[in-house]
Amino acid sequence: MRFRPFTRLAGAGLALLVLANGPAAAQSDFDLSPEQPGRPHHERVAAAVDAVPEGFAFVRPGYLTVAVNPSGGPPIATYATDAATVIGADPDYASLVADSLGLKLDLVPVAWADWPLGLTSGKYDAVISNVGVTEERKLKFDFSSYRQGLHGIFARKGSGIGRIAEPKDIAGLRIIVGAGTNQEHILLEWDRRNLAAGLKPAELQYFDNEATGLVALRSGRADAIVQPNGQLIFIAARDGNIERLGTLSAGWPERSDVAIATRKGSGLADALTAATNALIKDGSLQRALDRWQLGEEILPRSQTNPPGLPKF
Repeated sequence: MRFRPFTRLAGAGLALLVLANGPAAAQSDFDLSPEQPGRPHHERVAAAVDAVPEGFAFVRPGYLTVAVNPSGGPPIATYATDAATVIGADPDYASLVADSLGLKLDLVPVAWADWPLGLTSGKYDAVISNVGVTEERKLKFDFSSYRQGLHGIFARKGSGIGRIAEPKDIAGLRIIVGAGTNQEHILLEWDRRNLAAGLKPAELQYFDNEATGLVALRSGRADAIVQPNGQLIFIAARDGNIERLGTLSAGWPERSDVAIATRKGSGLADALTAATNALIKDGSLQRALDRWQLGEEILPRSQTNPPGLPKF
């Protein structure tokens, strides 16, 4: 594996970056307005309401208080064109879950680093913010799964690279990836296997920010980019000059679940799992994810505390 000098990707600025680089171009594919007329709603689900522990005290009576990190970027969660309203697939899902419990939604924007302490200290009832289930996190939180974590592998249109589905497909390629991410961890393992098989090494490239990396990709200085699938789907719709070559499970070779996080032992997870399964069964969650072009990531059923990724 050959390396270029690198710094960590500046992911915290992604939401502002993608909007600043041309929201109008993505409007035909994504509604970034604060009004969100297409946001789905749902009726009360008796099984979910009945699963809430007797005497459970919600942070705000009559509301489901949910923390979300808007800096993850569209289509997962971002700020609307008014720079104040949080929108995206996770806010839509949070709204559906609140409806299912017969509650209103109180969506609280938080920094990614702040949600664990805020949740354990009782500031929120739940966190719905693209949180992947790990065995380490399960020691401190309960989870209700709703989506699988996928990474997208994209290249400039017309690159001629072909489909990327297994380790041998990256041999000899120059790939942009975030330092310290699990997608980097997976690519390193793929490259190790390729080298053991006598194939050409891949070259991982790291950039200060996403915009610089995309310029390198479009100019031919890099062959592919690997990031969370939703982020690259949005960029492809916005810019029109990159295309997907494949997807990669965030837990390769296993499936990686994304889930609602709740306080450990609070008892709320089973109610959220019941609500999610009702949303899956009647197609509401599918429609919500389709709205943000994430329909392929839906799980066949929600589980409370499913198997999580091991620490690496």
